[in-house]
Amino acid sequence: MRLTVQTFLTLDGVMQAPGAPDEDASDGFAHGGWQAGFPDPAIGDFVTELNSHASAFLFGRRTFDIFRNYWPDQTDPANPIATTINSRPKYIVSNSLTEADAMWRGEHPDTARLLTGDVVSAVRALRDEPGDELQVWGSGQLLQTLLQHELVDRFRLMTFPVVLGSGRRLFNKGIRAATMRPVALTTTDLGTVIGTYEPAGPVHHGQM
Repeated sequence: MRLTVQTFLTLDGVMQAPGAPDEDASDGFAHGGWQAGFPDPAIGDFVTELNSHASAFLFGRRTFDIFRNYWPDQTDPANPIATTINSRPKYIVSNSLTEADAMWRGEHPDTARLLTGDVVSAVRALRDEPGDELQVWGSGQLLQTLLQHELVDRFRLMTFPVVLGSGRRLFNKGIRAATMRPVALTTTDLGTVIGTYEPAGPVHHGQM
């Protein structure tokens, strides 16, 4: 499987709590639900299409809890996103959950599994399994580990025209420098830039 990262971002790179005020207020974050000002159908269409490529999902603890609290209650069979998230395998990276805690609610309780032991080795093993994509949503802390070990094959960044000035960011100090190759770039009518990128090797330095 190819490991892909799907992320809603602000112009200043914040990925924390786009969906609701109470989604994640950790570290005093006061801008939860910042995506609400951009009811963009093009984003919905894009998310629906890319979810069709998910063979499995990889979550950190906080994002797993957010998804588990919402998606099992979305039971309309005509909702392709809910159907995919609820029915496909979900792997959770957490130091606090037990195997018994890592259970999905609803009709698919056995689709969630806790990754134990060395996270990097476990994720590499998942990437070696057959399938289309191992998708990561949210999971900011886990993403820092994936980025440090160059485990991400593709980024899909949905960047909204808003600046917050605070909150957890996708790319932080300490990750490896890298060049990105644009695979596809579009701008929606509401000004959101949908960019798909793949790592393309080290950064080349020189004088312009």
